[in-house]
Amino acid sequence: MGNKPTIAISHLGCEKNRIDSEHMLGLLAQQGYNIDANEELADYVIVNTCSFIQEAREESVRTLVELAEANKKIIISGCMAQHFQEELLEELPEAVALVGTGDYQKIADVIQRVETGERVTEVSQNPTFVADETTPRYRTTNEAVAYLRVAEGCDYRCAFCIIPYLRGKQRSRSIESIVTEAQQLADQGVKEIILISQITTNYGVDLYGEPKLAELLRALGKVDVPWIRIHYAYPTGLTPNVIDAIRETPNILPYLDLPLQHSHPAILKAMNRPWQGEVNDKIIETLKTSLPHAILRTTFIVGFPGETEGQFDHLLNFVQRHEFDHVGVFTFSPEEETPAYQMSNQVLPEVAQDRRNYLMEIQQPISAQKNQNCIGQTVEVLIEQENPKTQEYIGRSIRFAPEVDGVVYVQGDGQLNSIIPVKITDADVYDLYGKAI
Repeated sequence: MGNKPTIAISHLGCEKNRIDSEHMLGLLAQQGYNIDANEELADYVIVNTCSFIQEAREESVRTLVELAEANKKIIISGCMAQHFQEELLEELPEAVALVGTGDYQKIADVIQRVETGERVTEVSQNPTFVADETTPRYRTTNEAVAYLRVAEGCDYRCAFCIIPYLRGKQRSRSIESIVTEAQQLADQGVKEIILISQITTNYGVDLYGEPKLAELLRALGKVDVPWIRIHYAYPTGLTPNVIDAIRETPNILPYLDLPLQHSHPAILKAMNRPWQGEVNDKIIETLKTSLPHAILRTTFIVGFPGETEGQFDHLLNFVQRHEFDHVGVFTFSPEEETPAYQMSNQVLPEVAQDRRNYLMEIQQPISAQKNQNCIGQTVEVLIEQENPKTQEYIGRSIRFAPEVDGVVYVQGDGQLNSIIPVKITDADVYDLYGKAI
């Protein structure tokens, strides 16, 4: 039998991918494989790739080439393995295996076969697997924060997006399964659970025949965890029922990440977004009225094929009118498998880049003002980094989601992975500063 090889994982891409990485490590640890964070010491490196846009693929390829040059045995998993199966094996002789997005649960078996000299491809064309609370998981993020997947895949067909092609149709987990996992995480000392899927507001449609996010949130209200954050809420799915559940369930944070993508009806229509433009204004006003303390984050794509100056101005006015707390702006990335790739009137990349920069400039004073408004308030802060010598800590208030928003710099006594009251004394465009009370 001998000693089992040592495995490291190089994680790229989104938090959905991170959960897959953690399940692979959990499954391998369960089978007696050694896990090492240091790629240099590992016999095998699993590269969990992202293939969402060109830039992500380039990062994935760079990582693969560096490992190949270091003579590592590489297992390519994730979206890029799903996307470019044969090409990857041809171009990277160092790749000993390919594992698709719906096949990572077979990782221990894949490595066993590789050990016998086989070059393995495990890629289901239509991914159907979804991990649940019984799938072992080896967490790699900050101990106090955990991502919890409520569904995998997506049923929408937005014109710019290849996710459904890479991750399959939406498949929701049962409410019981999600609540059980949330309780396991709470028992491990997790203070913040972040619910993720492609479209969390569509949770349950495939399983129960109708959206069940409100029921899920109320069920999670019984789990002893202080903060639960929802990622990717389609505005149309924020029904009165869901809004009531957010308002009435104390541990559900009033933080909403709304992937709006644009404001102009013609662009939304060209994007094949599942609703038309009129919805946006009305729904955001409704949100602000029913959840007056809501923190709203959104993302937009500029430079979509056919976007005119007038349509871009429409978006600028929309952003100025609604004063979102946080805004992310991406330039359109043409993806070969998507309808948008074939569209006429492609916008020049430099025009798209200028629009992105301009929109970010418009948003900056709004974000700065939102942060300024916090000065003088006492807020709860989850402490994530510490320097006890200088009594300086870094954490987040509920205003900020990990890695995409700002942080709170705290002076005074704190304790890692605990939530403490902090009085905010200063602010800049992205971050807050305060003193522990």
